[in-house]
Amino acid sequence: MTAPVSTAPLIGIYLKLIVVAFVWGGTFIAGHSLMETLPPMAAATGRFFVAVILLIAWAYKTEDGLPKLTVQQLLVTFCLGATGVFLYNLCFFAALSTLPAGRTALLVSLNPITTALILGLLFGERLGMTRWLGIALAFIGAAIIVTRGDLSGAAHNLSNAFGQGEIYMLCAVMSWATYTIIGRYALKGLSALAATTYAALWGLLLLTVAMLLNPPPIDFNQLSWLSVGAIIYLGAFGTVICFVWYYQGVKAIGASRTVVFTNLVPVFGVLLAMLLLGEPILISMLLGGALVIGGVTLTNRSS
Repeated sequence: MTAPVSTAPLIGIYLKLIVVAFVWGGTFIAGHSLMETLPPMAAATGRFFVAVILLIAWAYKTEDGLPKLTVQQLLVTFCLGATGVFLYNLCFFAALSTLPAGRTALLVSLNPITTALILGLLFGERLGMTRWLGIALAFIGAAIIVTRGDLSGAAHNLSNAFGQGEIYMLCAVMSWATYTIIGRYALKGLSALAATTYAALWGLLLLTVAMLLNPPPIDFNQLSWLSVGAIIYLGAFGTVICFVWYYQGVKAIGASRTVVFTNLVPVFGVLLAMLLLGEPILISMLLGGALVIGGVTLTNRSS
């Protein structure tokens, strides 16, 4: 008779993944607060300056440094940095400068749904009726969030319901979906850590060049230890530590089971926005958020 397998290590993994979702939910609060003192480009640059230093240190500690890249890998990691770091973070912070943190957290939960939709429409990946139902539910939920529950009124006046912040957030979602698809189909021969580190390096380079070509207005007198703490939180915890723990989860329990934990991100984001920023929780946010999370879960379970 074989001894039962201990569940203790898996409990540790599940706890780490819950903490990852909590920290990622907190990035919306940190980012929203940071927008009071820094423009989006400066905030994104500061975040990835911290992240790159820690990622390189981690790569040298665990993988004896970064591997040399082929020409194809250079191009692919550049595309990863341009989409998942440069464009995503500019749009992410720009959205947080105009939208409440809770609404932004709910809209970013469309990432896996958008990725699945692009894979089905452009890459011919078979989705099936169940996944199409999940996609439809998620987008209906997003529409309820964006319009604050007034779908009929929004149909007559889209400009009031669909503002600049929502456009920025949808651009961020599209950028992350593109990043995910590039990494899934084009990246070969690199570990997840090496690919992420190179993508972060490319993204930081693009952000730095953009800052030099068009310096954003920064009032250093307004910067505080809270601003520095937010940048460290976003770079060290929201980017590096969460990356480590998330991929530990992928390795231990598989990608499909790990990605379900990301459904907790908007939940934590909304709750933290209410507790720390005093943002109200609207009925439309609860209903729309439930539909989005349900749609994402349905799509993941049937994939």
